[in-house]
Amino acid sequence: MIISPASKLDYIQEYYFSRKLREVRQMIAEGKPVINLGIGNPDQAPAPEVVAALQHSAAQPGNHGYQSYNGIPALRKAMADWYKETYDVELDPEKEVLPLLGSKEGVTHIHNAFLNPGDKVLIPNPGYPTYEAAARLAGAIPVTYDLDEQRGWAPDWSSVSEEDLQAAKLIWVNYPHMPTGAAGSKEIFEDMLAKARQYRLLIVNDNPYSLILPEGRPVSLLQAEGARELVIELNSLSKSHNLAGARVGMVLGAPEYIDTILKVKSNVDSGMYLPVQEAAVAALKLPASWHDERNAVYASRRTLAQAIMEAMNCVYQEGQVGMFLWARIPDSYTDVEQLTEKVLHEANVFLTPGFIFGSKGARYVRISLCCNNAMLEEALKRIKALAL
Repeated sequence: MIISPASKLDYIQEYYFSRKLREVRQMIAEGKPVINLGIGNPDQAPAPEVVAALQHSAAQPGNHGYQSYNGIPALRKAMADWYKETYDVELDPEKEVLPLLGSKEGVTHIHNAFLNPGDKVLIPNPGYPTYEAAARLAGAIPVTYDLDEQRGWAPDWSSVSEEDLQAAKLIWVNYPHMPTGAAGSKEIFEDMLAKARQYRLLIVNDNPYSLILPEGRPVSLLQAEGARELVIELNSLSKSHNLAGARVGMVLGAPEYIDTILKVKSNVDSGMYLPVQEAAVAALKLPASWHDERNAVYASRRTLAQAIMEAMNCVYQEGQVGMFLWARIPDSYTDVEQLTEKVLHEANVFLTPGFIFGSKGARYVRISLCCNNAMLEEALKRIKALAL
């Protein structure tokens, strides 16, 4: 290169899955039958009516131009109606709903909208690696707060210094939590809101997993009393509606927060493809029975994933929400890669080591439920043959 990369990239590594999947592809090219249980890429199809809406809209000659930055009114209304029906949260579709090109886009926009270079942002450990990467790209300083299994994966505020709590502007929350599957609770939410009031923190709850194997009604932090002043929430159709490739997300909250994010978004993209928006409207109107059928598939897969964890002598908690199973590895292993590399190279099964989500995940392993029962059964057979 004739110029040097930006110094902020010094802190950002290639995404683990990008690097590891190259290795998996090479193994497959060499004839090794690798089963990938690592990636949360929904393999079930969208509902037929969603595909039909996409096809119908794409066939209209006038539907291929630029669109507005905040989406068509029908999509914003469908998102607001979905939040009311699913979470019992009232939203003004004109002022409190902003469609996004996937919620991952929103992670970046929110950092750029609210943080100046040098500002501090609180990020869960373990947690989604993109939170830290997006903070670094915005020139902000990520500060981790610990989540611990013994506390039900609730925040451990003692892991953050008083100085960092006073300096932070924004805190990332992710309930139901990835990678642990912790559902969150009223107590966790009330504690989080109290801390936000005390330290004047804007809470961002990243909420894409709440419709996957929930126990009871899906949760939203916006349900909590007094949340509207302190909380914005991201959600997505990727997992809940099997539309990961369509890139349909949303950010929800008070108008002043939405307007601020829109200032960034309108300078970055040129709107969402209209056929995708109209397909999303159809998806958001799906009946509860469709979600029940999808979850029945995931429940069957989770039973097999639990058997795999047991074959590796890993310990998991019941009632995890989302499309993964998270478990603690045996004490006999010095680190999680000792287990995952053995399983990959001796059983040709790729599992996700928990360290990629932070130091608090260093003794955990994750299995994705985004593969069919036959693949999970074969993985179980191979891993049992290792006599771990």
